[in-house]
Amino acid sequence: MGSCASDPAMLKSWRKTPPPSSSLVRLSQLANDKYESPPFSSGGHNWRLVVFPKGNEKDNGRGFVSMYVECLSSTTPPIDVYAYLTFFVFSEEEKKYLSIQDVEVKRFNSSKTVWGLSKALSIETLKDRAKGFILYGELHEFGAHVKIVSRPVSFGEDLPFHKFSWTIRDFSLLRQNDCVSKTFHMGEKDWTLTLFPKGDSRADGELSQHLHLTDNDTLLKGELILLRVNLKVLDPRGSNHLTGSLHSWLMNSNKARGKTQSMSLDKIQGAYLDREGTLEVEIECEVKNSIKNHPFF
Repeated sequence: MGSCASDPAMLKSWRKTPPPSSSLVRLSQLANDKYESPPFSSGGHNWRLVVFPKGNEKDNGRGFVSMYVECLSSTTPPIDVYAYLTFFVFSEEEKKYLSIQDVEVKRFNSSKTVWGLSKALSIETLKDRAKGFILYGELHEFGAHVKIVSRPVSFGEDLPFHKFSWTIRDFSLLRQNDCVSKTFHMGEKDWTLTLFPKGDSRADGELSQHLHLTDNDTLLKGELILLRVNLKVLDPRGSNHLTGSLHSWLMNSNKARGKTQSMSLDKIQGAYLDREGTLEVEIECEVKNSIKNHPFF
């Protein structure tokens, strides 16, 4: 069982009202370290919550609580069903439910019946008694909500195409930690590209690029942007370009999205600079215009 979703964007908040589906789970009584809830109904289909309190290692969930929703096979329709998923963990300390929302709509069908979050909540947080997620004994309360929606444009649709090129002169002589491009416009927003000539804190010695909304271009409450970006360092002597890609939702909590290119800076300086020491960077972007009516806001 896996989420089939890389780096999903999550929104976490607190709510007082209980979720449509909620169950008390005693960890010591779990079979195969997995909990499956009784069936619940939403949108004319039957579902169940599946929780791995110790993490689903097959879905890269080590160290986290993994939470999924399964559309039961007996009721799975032959056509696609699209839904937003929200997961819940009750805190006795807050007297509220921690709401963990996957902001990207999921597509369920006969060949793909399970979606979720492999890293919904860290196990360390779950076991921290000060957080109140342990109710009494070993009991925890988990829940889920499935909101059925119409087919979204973001699945397989062609989005507006944009291209931006950036020439960085005397790259090997740069002494600052980062370089910021001029502002460019795409998807009704203004952006800049930041390049780290010496690598950023997450990948020292490797080239990193980050795409930012400008400080003057903010997102409204509930506003999301879908980004599909190809980042490229051009080979000045041929076609062996260094490439990377991003595909994610952008919101106020992650206004900068980065990509670490899997090549050392030493190799870049040796193979990707022209005779004048110039580095050519190019990005190709598809941007889905902002979504202002997301159901979670």
